[in-house]
Amino acid sequence: MSPSVLPDGEAAPEDGALPASAAAELHRRALGAYVHVPFCATRCGYCDFNTYTAAELGAEPGDARTSYLRALATEIDVAARTLTGAPPLSTVFFGGGTPTTLAVDDFASVLGRLRARLGMADDAEVTTEANPDSVTEQSLVGLREAGVNRISFGMQSSAPHVLATLERTHTPGRALQAVRWARAAGFDSVSLDLIYGTPGESLDDWRRSLDDALSVNPDHVSAYSLIVEDGTRLAAQVRRGVLPMPDEDDLADKYVIADQNLSAAGLDWYEVSNWARPGRECRHNMAYWTSENWWGFGPGAHSHVGGVRWWNVKRPRAYAARLLTDASAPGSPAAAREVLTDAERREERVLLELRLADGLPVDVLRPTERARIPDVVTSGLAVESAGRLRLTQRGRLLADAVIRDLLD
Repeated sequence: MSPSVLPDGEAAPEDGALPASAAAELHRRALGAYVHVPFCATRCGYCDFNTYTAAELGAEPGDARTSYLRALATEIDVAARTLTGAPPLSTVFFGGGTPTTLAVDDFASVLGRLRARLGMADDAEVTTEANPDSVTEQSLVGLREAGVNRISFGMQSSAPHVLATLERTHTPGRALQAVRWARAAGFDSVSLDLIYGTPGESLDDWRRSLDDALSVNPDHVSAYSLIVEDGTRLAAQVRRGVLPMPDEDDLADKYVIADQNLSAAGLDWYEVSNWARPGRECRHNMAYWTSENWWGFGPGAHSHVGGVRWWNVKRPRAYAARLLTDASAPGSPAAAREVLTDAERREERVLLELRLADGLPVDVLRPTERARIPDVVTSGLAVESAGRLRLTQRGRLLADAVIRDLLD
């Protein structure tokens, strides 16, 4: 997904060229593609991502989609020009927004363009996110035939009143039906996304949502605590006192319940908010957490290659204008970028890898930071073994604090 507020940064080169230091790393790391589809039928009250409904796009939303797809194809050409020497794509992830608002033929076209211009590994993981009510039996068969082999449904909850508070448009059972359809269509891996901590959600509501999710034997479950993002309708309701702010103790209790129930069902945690059956971890997201290379296509999408991070302009019209104004020499849609220093890359590695079940190699830490490990271990927040530091369940609940205390 792509956040609605972009950071500051330095000016990005108009042609999208990489610094020599980043280009030199291209052949050494796996390459992924994130495709941001910025369209939604409606906007959920808690959502802070860079998405647009038909009303927000103006009188001609169809034109916006057509220009988006044309611009996306051109950005793929820009990436192919820039990523000379990179390996073929090992993962592709369609996020949003609601990617499945696109026609199946559009998925096939985008994947064909990526394959032709950037190459794609024979065993590439190709994921799309989907709202449960944005797919049908037939569309799932079409997506599978187009080359999508992994799908992640935004279930969020099976409690009707929780879905209503989140302003979700699907019924409680629709996500479960969608999983069954996806299985029948031949998807290699099916994931469910859940949210806990919505105002009004009881512990029993949360247990029921987990039980319902597990009843269809997903390969992967993501469970995220509700975050009240500034500028959303949910934040306005909290500010006015219509809804309470999520309670930290309640969130902790629900995380523990999720970890216990998912683990008992054979899904192991591999990142703080993600559980999977062995071998069904999301390879694309693992690339994020291990600082591999990926190109983010679409409005507001973020990219990272060799310690260079950049982000595209936000709005679909501005994105299309950057890429389609001069067909003979399309420019980069990047709004800005940052070139990370070695120190920043090391710190980011600590921030990300300590969230993984495999943990962080201790030798990544400075001597003064390693000296703090005994305190973290004695506090029951982590264990140290085989040269790696791994968070305990309690440490996962306090991951940000653990990382803050470790780093100089």
